[in-house]
Amino acid sequence: MNYSDFKTCSLQLAGGMTFTGYAFGAPVPAFGETVFSTAMVGYPETLTDPSFEGQLLCVTYPLIGNYGVPAGRTDADGLQATFESEKIHVRALIISDLSFDYSHWSAAKSLDGWLKEQGIPGIWGVDTRRLTQILREEGSMLGQLVQEGGSPLAEFEDPNASNLVAVASCKEVIRYHEGAGKKVVLVDCGVKHNIIRCLLATGVEVVRVPWDYDFNADPAIRDYDGLFISNGPGNPDYCGAAVEHIRQTMAIGKPVFGICMGNQLLAKAAGGKTYKLRYGHRGHNQPVRMVGSDHCFITSQNHGYAVDEKTLPADWDPLFINLNDGTNEGIRHRNKPFFSVQFHPEASSGPLDTMYLFNRFVSML
Repeated sequence: MNYSDFKTCSLQLAGGMTFTGYAFGAPVPAFGETVFSTAMVGYPETLTDPSFEGQLLCVTYPLIGNYGVPAGRTDADGLQATFESEKIHVRALIISDLSFDYSHWSAAKSLDGWLKEQGIPGIWGVDTRRLTQILREEGSMLGQLVQEGGSPLAEFEDPNASNLVAVASCKEVIRYHEGAGKKVVLVDCGVKHNIIRCLLATGVEVVRVPWDYDFNADPAIRDYDGLFISNGPGNPDYCGAAVEHIRQTMAIGKPVFGICMGNQLLAKAAGGKTYKLRYGHRGHNQPVRMVGSDHCFITSQNHGYAVDEKTLPADWDPLFINLNDGTNEGIRHRNKPFFSVQFHPEASSGPLDTMYLFNRFVSML
């Protein structure tokens, strides 16, 4: 490899520190919130997770790209079979060592080639261990990627200052397996496609609606049997319309299940509050414990905000807690069929320890 063949690139952090490396992917600048993920595998699924909208992602595992990227294809339901959405959602990728050669039976292209196709820049040759230490000590930081010859932004822009859920959500109502069984309304805050697949695998009909859609007022939908609230990016405080619609469902008493952003929105609908974590939880190795038991699970997570369980009303309890930092990982109502989790039971990628929660929700319908 001849390093002179690559343009230099710099990651500039709002705190004043700069990391220098080599550019790959699309030759464009990027800005966003710099975060890290401890996932060792699954970069095609990770990069297409809508919860990463607005973020510059540092992957802590040193070698990325060695198994390439599969060809994009859709299944019989029109869902992405190899990715978690129709496009890459991270604004830039930050890695230590990029593998330009790849080998895997399903690979169709290189990571570098895929990022070029999608218009996403990357930087490799970075000391990602040091960068991760800084993000752990200082918290997630605003940053920008500036390629050789480019000009940095005059000011760092915070993607969390806008409604990222509105960006990631679908724009119209989409139906899956119409008439198949019980009807579940899925509030799309930036849903991963494997969540939809997991719900469909239980035999229900899924009606996917935009994040702010008033499904209770739609005569073609309001006979639904249960409500599902998806994952999504950014600050839950921008999702007031979704919170109000969730409250209406709770007043009716229909079952509610939320994942990730869904945990935060259900908590807000119940009267609780959320807050921003210092550096969030992103990876496949987050341990959680079910409250009131010694049952522990390894989970896949991707979120920067959490529920302040001390603000929940008296008829709500924490359902899971994070064993690393003690933060909330789920809530449940004591008497009514409402519950949610902060982690991702559907994984993709990651462990499948908590996949049973989909069946638990459907059994309540």
